[in-house]
Amino acid sequence: MKITDRQHELDWLRFLAIVILLFFHTGMLFNPWGWHIKNPETSISFKYWMIWLHNWRMPLLLFISGAGTWLALRKRSTGQYAGERFKRLFIPLVFGIFVIVPPQIYFEHIDEYAGYADFYPTVFEFVAYPEGSFSWHHLWFVAYLFLYSLIVIPFLILLRSAKSDGFKRFCVRICASPFGVAFAPAMLILITQILLRPYYDEETHALTDDWAYFTYYFMFFFLGILLFSVKAIYDSLQSHRNWLLVMSIFLLVLYYGFYLHLTGDIVLPWHEDVVDVMFGVTGIIGCWVWIVTIVAFAQRFLRIEQPWLKHVNEGLYPFYILHQTVIIVIGYYVCQWDWSILLKFWTVSLLTLIVCAGIYFVLIRPFNAVRFLFGMKPR
Repeated sequence: MKITDRQHELDWLRFLAIVILLFFHTGMLFNPWGWHIKNPETSISFKYWMIWLHNWRMPLLLFISGAGTWLALRKRSTGQYAGERFKRLFIPLVFGIFVIVPPQIYFEHIDEYAGYADFYPTVFEFVAYPEGSFSWHHLWFVAYLFLYSLIVIPFLILLRSAKSDGFKRFCVRICASPFGVAFAPAMLILITQILLRPYYDEETHALTDDWAYFTYYFMFFFLGILLFSVKAIYDSLQSHRNWLLVMSIFLLVLYYGFYLHLTGDIVLPWHEDVVDVMFGVTGIIGCWVWIVTIVAFAQRFLRIEQPWLKHVNEGLYPFYILHQTVIIVIGYYVCQWDWSILLKFWTVSLLTLIVCAGIYFVLIRPFNAVRFLFGMKPR
C-alpha cells in the first residue's frame, strides 16, 4: 500500500459509487417502487435506505466524471478530446441501445413473445419505451455525459487560459469557508430547479420535458470540473471535513424527517404541500453537501494507491453498461424461487457481480474490437 500526492481518492470514489449502484438496482427488485420487473413480495424497509442513496448516487458519479473530463482535456487538444468522447461515450451508447438494453425490455414483457427472436425485431420499429421497445434505459447516464462533455468544451478552453484567473480567484473567495463551499454551489443548483422544475413532465420523463433534471445533473458535472480545476478549492476540502460532516448530518435528519412525514410514519405540524417542498429543497441542498463531504473524507483517508484498483477501475465502465441487464435477467428467475427477500437480494447481487466480471474478463478485456464497443482503449 502506497500513499502518494495523486488524487487516487477519485478512483476509490468511482469504485464505491459503482458498488452502491449494484446494490441499489438490485434493491429495485424488492422495494415498493415501480420497476421493470419485481419480486412477488416487496419490503418497505428497502425504501428507507434507498431513498437517500437515490438522492446522491448519480450526482456523485457525474461529479467524478467532471473531474475526469478536466483531466482528459488537460492532456489533449480540443479535437482529440471530442474524438475521444465520441469513442468512449457515443459508440457504447449506440451499441448498448441495440444490444445491452433490449433484454431488459424483453424480460419485462416476456409473456407477450414466443421468444427473444420474436421480440428483437420490435426494437427496430423505433417506438419509444414504454409503448415500444426502443430505449436507452440506464444508459441515459452515458447519453447525458456525452452531451455534457460537448457542451462544456468552451468552458474547458476558458479554464485552461489566463482569462479565467479572475473567475478562479472569485470562486476561491466564495468557497474559502466550509459554509461557502457547502452552500454557494448548492444555492446555484437550487436556483436552476426553482426555474425549471415547474415545466418538468413527471409522466413522460422525455428529454424534451426533462430540462430540469438534465440541468440538475449537469450542475454536478460542471462543479466537478470547476472544483478540480481550481486546485485551491479542491485541496481545501479535507480541512473542512468536520464542519461538512456536521452540516451533512443536520441535513440528513431534516431530509428523513420530511420523508417520514410524507410516507405517513410521523406527523409534522405543517401542511403536506409545505413538507413536500421542504423535502425537495433539503434533498437538493443535501445532495451537494453530502457529495462534498464524501470527497473531503476521501481526500483524507483514501488518497492511497492500490495496484489492483487501477485494473478494477478499467472494468468499471463496462460493468456499468452491463449491470442492469444482468440484474434483470438473473432477477427474473431468482424472484420466482421460494426464498426470503434478503437471500434473493444477496443472491442476485453476487451473481450479477460474478457474471459481469466473467463477461468482462472473458469476452471484453482480451479483444480490441469488443473493447471499442464498450468505450475502452485498445490493449
